[in-house]
Amino acid sequence: MKRATLAACLLAFASVFGGAVYAQAPSATDGPTLNQEQRDDTAIRVRAGDPCAGCDLFQIDLAYQNVAGRDFSGSRIRQSNFSAAIADGTRFRGANLSLANLFGLRAGRADFTDANLEGATLVGGYFSGARFDGAVLTGANLSGAELEGAHGLTQDQLNTACGDATTSLPAGMTAPNC
Repeated sequence: MKRATLAACLLAFASVFGGAVYAQAPSATDGPTLNQEQRDDTAIRVRAGDPCAGCDLFQIDLAYQNVAGRDFSGSRIRQSNFSAAIADGTRFRGANLSLANLFGLRAGRADFTDANLEGATLVGGYFSGARFDGAVLTGANLSGAELEGAHGLTQDQLNTACGDATTSLPAGMTAPNC
């Protein structure tokens, strides 16, 4: 009887959702995951201008793309390439951007609240007005980054990252040399 009830519940669940495959709930380090074909389809939509909150964008190449104002909150964007991209006002709240290449990214007023930027390269990026409340910056390279007008940065966060003499930080804050 219990097996029949369980089977009926699973069948009802599958019919409600049409048997579609959905991304898993994000974890603290990974985020949603899809198979490669699903990621490729999602990447095409993102490059065409779609927002993608909660998406699996693992290793997506958005170099030189304009993603300004889009919502990538809660997305898995690990090991992605945003080199010289424009992301002004973009929401990366709670996204996993660990090991991402953000070299030269223009992300003024972007929201990185609670984002995982562990090991990310923010070299030469522009982040004035961006929010970093609760963001993980462990091992992030901030060399040459413009963070002077950033909000929510703490000295504790910066102590886990590194920068150089050209890194611009809020008044009174420092980052260890890389």
